[in-house]
Amino acid sequence: MASLAQQFGGLKCPPLSTVENNKFSTASKNHCYTVLPRKRSVISAAAVVIANAQTRERMKLKEMFEDAYERCRTLPLEGVAFTIDDFHDALEKYDFNSEIGTKVKGTVFNVDANGALVDITAKSSAYLPLREASIHGLKHVEEAGIVPGLREEFVIIGVNEADDSLILSLRNIQYDLAWERCRQLQAEDVVVKGKVVGANKGGVVAVVEGLRGFVPFSQKSTAEELLEKELPLKFVEVDEEQSRLVLSNRKAMADSQAQLGIGSVVIGTVQSLKPYGAFIDIGGINGLLHVSQISHDRVSDIATVLQPGDTLKVMILSHDRERGRVSLSTKKLEPTPGDMIRNPKLVFEKAEEMAQTFRQRIAQAEAMARADMLRFQPESGLTLSSEGILGPLTSDLPVEGLDLGDIPPAED
Repeated sequence: MASLAQQFGGLKCPPLSTVENNKFSTASKNHCYTVLPRKRSVISAAAVVIANAQTRERMKLKEMFEDAYERCRTLPLEGVAFTIDDFHDALEKYDFNSEIGTKVKGTVFNVDANGALVDITAKSSAYLPLREASIHGLKHVEEAGIVPGLREEFVIIGVNEADDSLILSLRNIQYDLAWERCRQLQAEDVVVKGKVVGANKGGVVAVVEGLRGFVPFSQKSTAEELLEKELPLKFVEVDEEQSRLVLSNRKAMADSQAQLGIGSVVIGTVQSLKPYGAFIDIGGINGLLHVSQISHDRVSDIATVLQPGDTLKVMILSHDRERGRVSLSTKKLEPTPGDMIRNPKLVFEKAEEMAQTFRQRIAQAEAMARADMLRFQPESGLTLSSEGILGPLTSDLPVEGLDLGDIPPAED
């Protein structure tokens, strides 16, 4: 403003050569020197008003700061919505034990090729490495369903020294659950499936419920042939403290064989073909489907009817428990002779029905045999039941019944 006033103060009107011009000049001069002081006065007054307003504003702010300072010094909690106790409670709510072995809840918010970042409401985020994401080997955490937004329980297994962030694990929790599951299965004495992943001089290593267990085998050559195959197994020893898991294929086989009844229909898988027949896997037990038991019609080449890997229904003809041999048949399941060659699907659809008919024929054959025995041994005291069946088998008949391979077909 002062600069503007100086500019106005330095103004002068130019002179004129004529009298008229002199008059005009005089008037102009009078005008210039009379207006200029008024403008300087207005500007000065405005500057004073502005300065006064700024001063009042500064004074007002100063009073506000002084008042706030005084209240903070004398009444620091006046107007605060919560107390010191509430503040400590809030801190404890978000405080947790970060010791190794502690389980914490967390939410995944980012994943990469090496693992996942997890928010566990700590001062810094935690990290889940890929190797700790699952009890099974993974190439990426997403294979285990670990994606942003997943909320899960983790266990703290370490601290990253570079940034003091916590290292988490899901695998340790899954291991605990796997041991608990194995103990439960052992108590129930059930047969489980285990995949063979290794072999040594004493047996094979099989994976069950994600845990590696030892399965004894007497022949190393047999053990090596079982690699990458699944075996029926039973638990022998489950010791989590010693990390010892022992399983038995022999016990599982014995249990499965005990359930193989003569005349029962089971589902099997063709393992291999030989000139004399096909070996069928029926729940971990290898049974022989002889070429003569495939169909009533003559089978010149087994490969035209069966191929390794085929799934089919077969009937148990005989079972030698001592030798571990099981004889199978699809011939007895044919609704009409030759169906196994022309229409095997129909044979499998009618398998249970045909087996039931066959079992009835077995019962009739056994009843006739008992009647013949009664004829020669009247003192045995055998009588017919209300169902028309003679009393229990004597020691002269095998407990497992007759060899069904000798029973003629219904059409004969």
